[in-house]
Amino acid sequence: MKLAVCINHVPDTATKINIAADGKAIDRTGVTYIIGPYDEFALEECLRLKEKNGGDVTAISLGGDTHKETLRKALAMGADKAVLLKDDSARDSFAVARALADYLKEISPDVVFFGKQSVDYDDGAVGVMVAEMLGLPSVSVCVKLEIANGKATAEREIEGGREVVETTLPAVFTAQKGLNEPRYPSLKGIMGAKSKPIEERPASIVAGKTELIKMEKPPAKPGGKIVGTDAGAVPELVRLLHEEAKVI
Repeated sequence: MKLAVCINHVPDTATKINIAADGKAIDRTGVTYIIGPYDEFALEECLRLKEKNGGDVTAISLGGDTHKETLRKALAMGADKAVLLKDDSARDSFAVARALADYLKEISPDVVFFGKQSVDYDDGAVGVMVAEMLGLPSVSVCVKLEIANGKATAEREIEGGREVVETTLPAVFTAQKGLNEPRYPSLKGIMGAKSKPIEERPASIVAGKTELIKMEKPPAKPGGKIVGTDAGAVPELVRLLHEEAKVI
């Protein structure tokens, strides 16, 4: 079975983010980058499918040289091959999806996995867009997956419950938290990943469909207000909640 997983190199969710001087990107100074948390679930699922059904796992990332760090982690976890589609320019979801789809079309995997969303821009669009571009069925926000005899049965999260979906392969899936518990890279895997080659190739040049005009932080929350320290403050508190906060 040929498996492919598309992973992103994103700021650590615990990192303090500042906006760059141009107002259109983040300031990368002092920012720690990691593999996308949802992409880890996607990678882990591909590794488990390989262990169960045989085959190989190709990890793919689109970006600059810094993305090699994330691809090295994928190799350390057990991916057989790493591919960097090199492009340092800013891309919207469409342009990212198009470049990934162009490469995936070349290698024709049986299963393609994405995280359900990237934690930098949170669009949650690339995986299903790639499926559409490739003309493949897709199942998003998967929390359980079984593959046998060229068919996949997946459970996906919906509001208020789950639904079970069956599809034929090849297909595209996006991973939700709860699908699995990602493994830690072993020392042997980490050492081996250092010597494994990362294939580099230029990403296909695609015009985006959207333009980022401006980035800004949300306004700071106003300071709290103490209206009293005993039961006598209740009427004033109720008035403020009704007239100012407008929550009652």
